[in-house]
Amino acid sequence: MKKGLALLIILFFSFASAQERDALLEGLFEEEVNMEEQLLPQKMIFTQSLLWGKKGLFRKTGISKLSLEQREKELKVRNVMLKSHQIIGYLTLAGMVAQGIMGGKLYNGDYELYDAHKTLGEWVTVSYFTGAGLSLFAPPPLVRKKVKGFNSIKAHKWLAYVHFSGMIATNAWSKEDRDWHKYAAYTTFASYATAVLVFKF
Repeated sequence: MKKGLALLIILFFSFASAQERDALLEGLFEEEVNMEEQLLPQKMIFTQSLLWGKKGLFRKTGISKLSLEQREKELKVRNVMLKSHQIIGYLTLAGMVAQGIMGGKLYNGDYELYDAHKTLGEWVTVSYFTGAGLSLFAPPPLVRKKVKGFNSIKAHKWLAYVHFSGMIATNAWSKEDRDWHKYAAYTTFASYATAVLVFKF
C-alpha cells in the first residue's frame, strides 16, 4: 500500500515536473520567436525583404544572421547608406540642372555641347540609380512607424515612382524621339527636385 502510494506521488510529481518543463520550454521558444519578430519590422519593401528579411538571402547564406547584435550593426549600415543616398541625391540634382541648361542650348541649335550633354547624362544616370539602390537595398529599420495622413516621407516615396519611371523614359527616348525625351526629362527633374525639397522641409 505504502509502495503504491509512493509510486503515485512520484508519478504525480514527475508528470507535474514534465508539464512545467514543457511550459518553460514553450515560453522560451515563444520568447525567441517574439524576439526574432521584434528585430524586424512587420512590413518591408520587396528589395529589403529579399536581402534582409527573416528568410532573406543574407539570412540564408549566413552573411548576416538575425540577432540583436547583428541588427545593431545593420542599423549603422542603414544610416550610412541613407546618408550616402541623400548626398548622391544632391549631386544628381545638380547634374540634372546642368543637363537641363545644356539640353536647352542643344534644342536652340548649339550642338557644340552635344558630347558634354551626353557624357553628363551618363554620369547623372549612374549617380541616380546608385542613389536609388542605396535606398532600396538598405537594411530595414527596427520598427516601421505608421503615420496617419499625408507627410513628407509619403510624398517623397510617391514622387519616387514618378521620377524613377521618368528616368527610364528619358534614357529610352534619348535617341528615339527628341520631344518625348525632353518631356520625360522635364517630368523627371520636376518630380525629383520636389522629392528632394519635400524631404528636406
